[in-house]
Amino acid sequence: MKKILQNFNSSFDNKIRIGIMSILLKENWVDFTTLRDLLGATDGNIASHLKALEKRNMIKLKKQFINNKPKTSYKVTRQGIRKFTDHLSVFDELKL
Repeated sequence: MKKILQNFNSSFDNKIRIGIMSILLKENWVDFTTLRDLLGATDGNIASHLKALEKRNMIKLKKQFINNKPKTSYKVTRQGIRKFTDHLSVFDELKL
């Protein structure tokens, strides 16, 4: 049991981060506002979780201007996919 639990990844120890990763696995690029609204988070809250995931190379971002307004979008990385699916597989191993 202890060996199985060691596969939990602290990058995903928060429901906002799990939500971000789940959304990004389903969509190619998702903008900041959409993530914030889907998850019901504040700007500061979602921004801090996005920054933490980006620092760990779980997601990447692109910044662009659309109609002279800045728009930041996010996408999950290959490493992010692998780490997140490994994290979720722990639940299968626990047979929850």
